Parts: sequence; C-alpha cells; structure tokens
Amino acid sequence: MTTVTATTNPLPLLEALIRCPSITPEEGGALTLIEEILKPFGFQTVRLPFGEVDNLFARLGTGQPHLCFAGHTDVVPPGAAEDWKHAPFAAEIVSGFLYGRGASDMKGSIAAFLAAAIDVAKAYGPNLPGSLSFLITGDEEGPALNGTVKVLEWMHANGQIPDHCIVGEPTCSEVPGDTIKIGRRGSISFSVLCEGVQGHVAYPQRADNPVPKLARLVDLLSTRKIDGGNENFDPSSLVVTSFDVANTVGNIIPPRAFARFNIRYNTSQTFETLTAWVQARIDDVKETLGGRFTLDAYPGSEAFLTNPGEFVDIVQTAIQELTGVNPQLSTSGGTSDARFIRNYCPVLEFGPSNATVHQVDERISIEELKTTADIYRRIAEKYFESAA
Repeated sequence: MTTVTATTNPLPLLEALIRCPSITPEEGGALTLIEEILKPFGFQTVRLPFGEVDNLFARLGTGQPHLCFAGHTDVVPPGAAEDWKHAPFAAEIVSGFLYGRGASDMKGSIAAFLAAAIDVAKAYGPNLPGSLSFLITGDEEGPALNGTVKVLEWMHANGQIPDHCIVGEPTCSEVPGDTIKIGRRGSISFSVLCEGVQGHVAYPQRADNPVPKLARLVDLLSTRKIDGGNENFDPSSLVVTSFDVANTVGNIIPPRAFARFNIRYNTSQTFETLTAWVQARIDDVKETLGGRFTLDAYPGSEAFLTNPGEFVDIVQTAIQELTGVNPQLSTSGGTSDARFIRNYCPVLEFGPSNATVHQVDERISIEELKTTADIYRRIAEKYFESAA
C-alpha cells in the first residue's frame, strides 16, 4: 500500500487562483496557472477552447482505473466592489478565513484537489496504478454550452473518458464532510398563455376575462401534489415565478394573461410525464371555467442518481476516517455539470461549505480548505489502493 503524504499546502494555490479574475467566460489566467502547477509533476495537459470559452484537460498516467476531478474556474460577477469588505480578487486572509470570489465556488475545491494530486504524483511517481485527471471548464456559471459538454465530447473521441468522476461543487452545509451529492433533481420550465377578450370592467358580460382562469390554474399547480418522492429524492416541487397581464389601468379587462413556473423533479418523473401532468391541470380549469390556453415547455436537465456502491463507499469511508463525520447522501439543490458527466461515467459531488457561495465576501475557512485537501488525498489513496 502506498501512503499519500500531505506535503502540499492548498492555501497558496487558492490565493493564486482567486487573484485570477476569471468571470465567465474570461479565463483570467486561472487555467494557465493550473497548467503551470501540474506539468512539473508529470501531468499531460491540453487546452480546449470552444467559442469564447477556454477549458483544460490534464491527465497523469495512462492506465485504468481512471479517476477524474471536474470543476470550474469561472466565477459569477462580484457586483459592486464597495459592497465587499475584502476585495473580491485580493485573496485576503482574516481571522482564519480566505476571502474572495470563488473561494468556495469552486476554486477552493480545485486548490484542494491540486494539492492532493501533487501529493499523489509524488507518492507514486511512474508507478501510479491507473490515471488521475482534471476536467476544468470556464463555462459552468454561464450558458454551459462550450465547457464540460464539449470537453466530454473531446474526451470520448480521444479515449480519455474516466471510470469515475468527482465534481468539486461545494456540498457541505454545517461541518466539513457532512454531505455528498449522489444525484440531482431534474429541471423543466413552462410558460402558459391564457387568451380572453378585452373589455370594459363595467360590462364584463361583453368580455372574457383570462385572469380568473389563469389564477385558478396557478392555484391548482401550486397546491396539487405531483408525487411523493422516492427512496433517494424528495417530492417534485413546482414554483410559480411570474404572473403578468401587462395591464397598466384599472378599468380594462385584459385580453390575455401569462405565467411562468419551474418544476424540480425526481427520478420518478420525465419531461413527458410532467408536461402531461401540467396539461391535465389546464384541462381541469377548462372544464370548469373554460378558456383558451397555450402551454410551452422548456426542458432543462434530467434527474439522475449514482447508485451507492464501491465508489460512493470509498468517498464516504475517506470522509469518516478523517473527520469522524458520517456524510449524508443527498440529491438536493440545483444543477451542476455532473448532469453532463453522468452520461459517460458514475459521478458524485463533494466539496467544502456552500454557506457563502455567490455572496458578497465569499470565503472559506483555511482549516476546512486543508481538511478538504486531506479528504481528496485519502479518496485517491483508497481508490488506487483498490486497483493495486
């Protein structure tokens, strides 16, 4: 058994990454920095620009099993600089915390895995029983069209698809190691138009008011249960995000009303079943109130689950051994690039706290950063131990 010793400090790596102003889709020097860090330790690197987005693939070794770390160096805009107590790209350290845009989402994870990967390279040298790689995109916080999706296509075409993948999204909520994401809910958005006949409010019998009809539909959509969830997922949820009649006066019945809503759903549902469920609610309204409705669906991402097994066990055990925490296997939250990776190999998400993601004065505890690096080291150690 080869022991991976913690000799690389992730803190200076994260400081340097935060100082790269890599706001989507700008590379900001972050990918160049990662290349410069990895190459001296034997990683073969390839820059993969697609459109205005730059991406990076780096791999150590050529054999199997192949473990990949996926992440993104792009960050959301910091907003008004005067709102920050600590400048967003200065990487200031105060009272045990490192401040800066991307500190937790997700340059912190990248720095932690870089430290772990360097120590793996030092420990194994040319005798690594498999491969360790990085898939780093600059397009996760943006449209996600020219990042992970296209890098995966390149990896597939060039024989670089991993056996397993860890996405470094910030997953923990209370203490380091408390949550692993083994799946994500799907997302589908809808818009619905209800058409009526415009008229004077004093003569409602001469008009056809679409507002009560659409309001009844919104009420049904918001109060009817879609499903009860399943073993690994909470019940599907529907949230209405807009209701608009574009009416600026109080004495006209509007000719149309428009609403938008989104459903986050579990693996018991599909785009087709959810569209049918919404249409059934529309039919309920039409049966009682009438109305002319037009429904449009905008599929986002499908729900997925990585079934617990040896890979999940390795990650759980590594966390337990180092922290004493028994991590929760979760499928909550929004979406991530794991939704693309799951089409190629088993994938899970694990990273530091998500308490300050996308916030002013985003930060990460230095202790948690080092703990995350330790966990990644132990995961790699156990992963390659099972292959030796």
